[in-house]
Amino acid sequence: MAQAGSADPGVGGHWAAGPRCAPWRWALALLWLATAAGGPSRRQWPVPYKRFSFRPEPDPYCQAKYTFCPTGSPIPVMKGDDVIEVFRLQTPVWEFKYGNLLGHLKIMHDAIGFKSTLTGKNYTMEWYELFQLGNCTFPHLRPEMNAPFWCNQGAACFFEGIDDIHWKENGTLVLVATISGNTFNQMAKWVKRDNETGIYYETWTVQASPTKGAETWFESYDCSKFVLRTYKKLAELGAEFKKIETNYTRIFLYSGEPTYLGNETSIFGPTGNKTLALAIKRFYYPFKPHLSTKEFLLSILQIFDAVIIHREFYLFYNFEYWFLPMKFPFIKITYEEIPLPKRNETLSGL
Repeated sequence: MAQAGSADPGVGGHWAAGPRCAPWRWALALLWLATAAGGPSRRQWPVPYKRFSFRPEPDPYCQAKYTFCPTGSPIPVMKGDDVIEVFRLQTPVWEFKYGNLLGHLKIMHDAIGFKSTLTGKNYTMEWYELFQLGNCTFPHLRPEMNAPFWCNQGAACFFEGIDDIHWKENGTLVLVATISGNTFNQMAKWVKRDNETGIYYETWTVQASPTKGAETWFESYDCSKFVLRTYKKLAELGAEFKKIETNYTRIFLYSGEPTYLGNETSIFGPTGNKTLALAIKRFYYPFKPHLSTKEFLLSILQIFDAVIIHREFYLFYNFEYWFLPMKFPFIKITYEEIPLPKRNETLSGL
């Protein structure tokens, strides 16, 4: 995560337990009743990912350890009669630093490659975090601010060239479709709209259980979902995909039905719920960056106590907060097959 002045939210890093939790649990029960009685739109599952009319400038406080899209370039306009090869690209997350270490855990990053037959040039297109994964998953607790501060933007990156070694050595570089230049140009316009309106990264997929057909409460919005959306758009535009197996990494949280809590103003504002605000900051405190070894070990114990023992998780989604009553097995990383789309058919839930 970026360097940040995270501050103890006034609780000394310790978790409330036993009777001290009682006022908060009553408040949560009242919130649940109010939501159930007056907010039918909140009961739509999964909660739709919110899109925006424009992409805001990142706050200068948010800093990336590794520069986002350092060699990025505009998407070129292809000649209509060009033949464009489309490649599936996949490699372990942070392969450039750790090699295949995360590949053994099937924690993979996805992208798309293109090659123009007329020019011989090839290109890479991917979607990822502006300020690394930690910033997109957990906030900073800044001493001068009442509310948690998020650096959670994600965006598309397009650049000339495909680093064959990067994708082939520990991952995948395989042809999945061939499209015309016209189709590529239509896709490029869609990518621009998608990128301007889908502005934040979401790590977690939240479900009721690992069983097939279980209720999904929230969908992730990450690199693989961008690839899947792009494949879907290409299929709608007439692309014919090859019949090959395609697997993707997903990180699941498992919980009972979530409870809507409110947004930054309603929780952390002047007339907000101070008890709830403190509980949320207390939850996020152990996830702060740049810990010493001793602090890291203590944080692991605090996270275990909150998520596993007390079965609590606070999710930030659509710039709103939700309470997740966690259930076994709590969290799971999967590498599961999602088939390539058929022409003019769509993938549900993207």
